[in-house]
Amino acid sequence: MGWHGAPTGSHLEEDMSHWQLHAHYYPPLLRSATVRKFMVGYEMLAQEQRDLTPEQAAERLRALSEEHYNTKAKGHQI
Repeated sequence: MGWHGAPTGSHLEEDMSHWQLHAHYYPPLLRSATVRKFMVGYEMLAQEQRDLTPEQAAERLRALSEEHYNTKAKGHQI
């Protein structure tokens, strides 16, 4: 999912009344490592392509430690 809006920075003083907020949603249709991908992540709103299903992602998240990495490094709890 990506968003486009009015330019910012040095353009803030310009008339931007013609700009609209615009959203793109690209459904994850290419979830297989065997499916050839013609658009790389940086051409799709700077999102990287993930060759895993939501179930695989959930499994990876469940396998992570519940202790925050920052807590391990400093030796104290948050």
